Amino acid sequence: MKFGTKAIHAGVDPDSATGAIMTPIYQTSTFVQDGVGNHKGYKYSRTQNPTRHVLEKSLAALENGKYGACFASGIAAIDAVLKMLNPGDEVISTNDLYGGSYRLFRTIFEKYGIKFNFIDMRNESLVREAVNDRTKLIWAETPTNPMINVVDIKAMSTIAKNVNALLCVDNTFATPYLQNPLELGADIVMHSVTKYLGGHSDVVMGALITSNDQIASEIYRIQNSSGAITSPMDSFLVLRGIKTLHLRMQRHCENGEKVARFLRSHPRIERVFWPGFEDHPNHDIACKQMRGFGGMISFSLKENDKVRALEILKKVKLFALAESLGGVESLIGHPATMTHATIPKKDREECGIVDSLIRLSVGVEDVRDLLADLDQSL
Repeated sequence: MKFGTKAIHAGVDPDSATGAIMTPIYQTSTFVQDGVGNHKGYKYSRTQNPTRHVLEKSLAALENGKYGACFASGIAAIDAVLKMLNPGDEVISTNDLYGGSYRLFRTIFEKYGIKFNFIDMRNESLVREAVNDRTKLIWAETPTNPMINVVDIKAMSTIAKNVNALLCVDNTFATPYLQNPLELGADIVMHSVTKYLGGHSDVVMGALITSNDQIASEIYRIQNSSGAITSPMDSFLVLRGIKTLHLRMQRHCENGEKVARFLRSHPRIERVFWPGFEDHPNHDIACKQMRGFGGMISFSLKENDKVRALEILKKVKLFALAESLGGVESLIGHPATMTHATIPKKDREECGIVDSLIRLSVGVEDVRDLLADLDQSL
């Protein structure tokens, strides 16, 4: 089944009770049983809910996986993965990492005896040097947030398997439309469903997908035990959003390329970070493991001046100044003071998050209007 057909149909069947073509919102906390242990597959909505169950099947199908699990947020999904570890275990993660993930790693799980090593994962040899017999998880974002760096998933999978560690890939920026990490050797795929999968800035949700029976069993155990599940209403909204994922991603990619090339030609811009450029680090890897380059772009000004960067953010009219990404509307943000403010300034700047760095989530508007807005603001 091709992706566009899968986005509309995979995991979704007409409602068996009524024939409704859209999955109903099963807004219930519990389910009546015919007798003790005699039920229709559902007992309590924290453990399983029919609307969420359909969404989990749909997401698994989109990633070509066997199992999906949905959570109350992307961070809740990451939290579930880290709960599979034990004190004394070590994690290798990219040094260019979403600020919320970094905060969870350093301020929550580090105090429970889990060690985190932040490495430039574009360089495979650095990762090989860092792994040891205590490494139990390699956490990769690709493309990364906000520097849009590309990590070689196959190479990370080989390294992880050599030390019997798990590889989890945050696939939020690429989505399953552009990249399928499980097929490249990842054990788990994580999504902030809030972003492109939901696509309309009206849901907060996370998801994990795997094809490994044992990993899936552990994910479901943690999901049920910790209880950070998503609601039936939000599950319904994401099921609706997924049906146009392929159409939206096509436009995000088209608009993203035009915006990236416009920015690169502008005299005030120092650097533009977008994996479609031939001289982008690991561009060749992006061509191998991705089917397009997405709508996420970061750029820095020639004047590395926070005040000048914030002036641009004030002058835009169509680009909305907001955190998050992946919705139909275009967003603009300042990572150093917004999404990545919790990362120490020295660490931010070492991986390129300077004060003049601006991140764009290019939406699906008419690109001519977006270019005009950027032009007047610059």
